[in-house]
Formats: sequence, structure tokens, C-alpha cells
Amino acid sequence: MCFVTRQTSSSSIAMDQVFNEGSGIVRLAPTWVPRAFCTPGRRIRLHPDDYYILGPGRGGIDERWLSSAIRADNGPKSGPNEGLSFVVGAKGVLIPFDEFVAHHEDELIGERLWSKEKKWPMYSKFFDNEQALPFHVHHRDEHAALVEKTGKPEAYYFSPHMNNHLGKQPISFLGLQASVSPEQFKEKLAKFKGGGDNRITDLSSGYRTQLGTGWDIPGGVLHAPASVCTYEPQAASDVLSMCESWSNNQEVSEDLLWKDVPQNRIGDLDFIVELLDWGKNTDPEFKKNRFMVPYSTANSLAEGEKHYIEKWIVYRSTYFSAKELTIKPGASVRITDQDAYGLIVVQGTGRIGKSLLESATLIRFGELTNDEYFVSELAARSGVRFENLSSTQDLVILKHFGPNNSELNLDDN
Repeated sequence: MCFVTRQTSSSSIAMDQVFNEGSGIVRLAPTWVPRAFCTPGRRIRLHPDDYYILGPGRGGIDERWLSSAIRADNGPKSGPNEGLSFVVGAKGVLIPFDEFVAHHEDELIGERLWSKEKKWPMYSKFFDNEQALPFHVHHRDEHAALVEKTGKPEAYYFSPHMNNHLGKQPISFLGLQASVSPEQFKEKLAKFKGGGDNRITDLSSGYRTQLGTGWDIPGGVLHAPASVCTYEPQAASDVLSMCESWSNNQEVSEDLLWKDVPQNRIGDLDFIVELLDWGKNTDPEFKKNRFMVPYSTANSLAEGEKHYIEKWIVYRSTYFSAKELTIKPGASVRITDQDAYGLIVVQGTGRIGKSLLESATLIRFGELTNDEYFVSELAARSGVRFENLSSTQDLVILKHFGPNNSELNLDDN
């Protein structure tokens, strides 16, 4: 839907050509997603005239999806390719990213991921709302399977490069206070039918935004993210249940409470309680176990951090991880990783391999950019050459990886 004026292709020849010409590194086109229940914060670098370009009933564009092999679940008005990334081929021809992954298989994402997942199982996004989102929960795998979907753990990183302002509510409500009972939670949910604000975040704890930090939010954990432009790696799913009846200065439709609930459990508040991981929600050490402060990678420390600094910014989940790479002005470095990854540039101009790499400042809907790429596992392990073409400005890149990153030895928590 986002690229109706551009030619698309699913031919093997086009897929092989772009992969080989980039030596396993391919450029992705911007993917814009609206949400009817949100007001755009206008920090994702889309042109001011284009935030409501999709027309009445669609809401404003407040998300940019990155390295996405899935489509957004935005109801019956969703476009056929809404949320799906496209690889930019020769002469600007666009190749659906899900088909590109299926064609190249382990050559692109590696044998370990392909043999287990048979798909690229995560994506990241910039979420950018002027207000906070409604308090909601994403399903764990076992509950998502009841509606033929997969669970959706996610994580947040509050990038300083994407936040010239913090919106109207820079406080995230996460989890539940340790003393809250299931009965108290259901009492708040029951007030949905009465209209107005069910004040369900009275049961939660609010955390002021600290730019340059983040949070790990497993499936089953309630959350209402702050009004901050947020980089969000997550599992490849769009499953949810909205639990707050009032947000963004308007009522939230009760339909969203039951959005991904089996037909025979619609209206059953006990099922919403079942969606929650009660132990994680009421954890007395929630911040200790979920908050993330970046730390330097082993390679970055080993090379002295003179020409570049690379930090883990998302590192608690087995479903995905992310790094922030900062290359100093004028530097040229070779960076190795063990896994395939997507990337987005948030500051500066440079090169990645043979291709131009530049952050965007103002993007028209449907335009191509040089700020987003996907790096195959083979290219990552061989080492990717990054060059900062500026003599004054850092080149800053966010990199998102799939499950069980080979450099992190994690158990599920």
C-alpha cells in the first residue's frame, strides 16, 4: 500500500541480483504504519503534510517499521502490505521482504535461525506518539496460539537522537504494584462498559523517561509506553489486548480489549487475567529485572573505542537484541557480528560497504531513503566496512538482531 506508485517484483532474478550486488547487504524502503487510537508525535522524520495521508478513519502515521517480514493488523481498512518492509532493487524496484527472506533462506539469516524459524522472526520500529499509549498487554505464545498468532515480547530504547521533545506524558506505566490482586484488576476492566476512564493505571507504577536507557517487556507484562519516540525491537507479531478505556484524550473502543481473544472467551474477564504473567507484573524488583542501561560490547572495548563505540542497548530477551554503533568523524572501521541484522541510521552520513548511508531529516510518504539496510549473516561474520564521511559529526546506527544472539548467553527470564 505504501508504494503503489513504484514497481514491485518477486522474481528470483531480481532477488539474486540485489543480494549479490550488495555482497549480502540490501537497502530497505521506509515502511509507515498508522494507528487510529494515536496522535503522531512528529519525530519520525516524515514530512508534516504526510502524517494523515492515508485518509479518514486511518488515524495518523506514528510508527515506522524496520526489517519487517510481517504485516500490521490494523483492522479491515489495512492495506495489503501495511507494515511489510521492501528491499530496494535495481532502478528502485521493490521486493517484498518476506518473500526475499523465503527465497534466500539461510544464505540471508543464517542456518541456525532458518532451520528453527523458517522466517525472519522479529522486527523493530520507531513508535512516536504525542500522548502515552493505552495500558495494554501482548500475549505470550500459548495464548496467541489460540487465535493462530505468535506471542509478542518487546523492548524499548529511548534514543536521544530521535527525541527533540518528550511529548505530553513522558512517563511509562509498567507492570502492576506488588500488592495488586486479580480481583482488583478485573474491577478496573469491568468499568470499560461504563465509558470514560477506568483508571487502571492506578494499579501500576510510573517511570519517568531517561533518554539513552530502555526497558525489557516480556509477553504478558502490562505497559503504557511514554510519549517518547521509542526504538522498539520485538517479536514478529501484532497481537494485543487494550486494558485502559481512556487514552489520547478519547475513549478506547472496548473491541480492542477483545481484539485477540478466542470467540468463546470474549466477554470473559478471567481470560484477560490469564493473559498476564502475574509474577513478572507484580515483581517487587521490576526495575532491577527489566530496566536496561547500555554497556559496551566486548569487541568495542577490545579495540579501545578510539574510532568507534558500540553498546548493547537491548540485551535481556532471548527473542531479540540490539546495539548502538557510533563511528567517530572521518573514521573507517570494519565491524563483525555473528548474526544477521537490520539497521537504521539516526545521525550522520557515511558508507556501508559499497552503499551510501545517511540519516534522513524530512521524508515524503513513498520516497526512498538511504538510512535503512539489512545485513546477511555471512556479510556480518565477514565484517562490514562502515565509513563516516563527516569531519565533524558522529555516524550513529541502531542494529536489531533476531533470537538468541550468539554473543549473548541468555536464559529465558
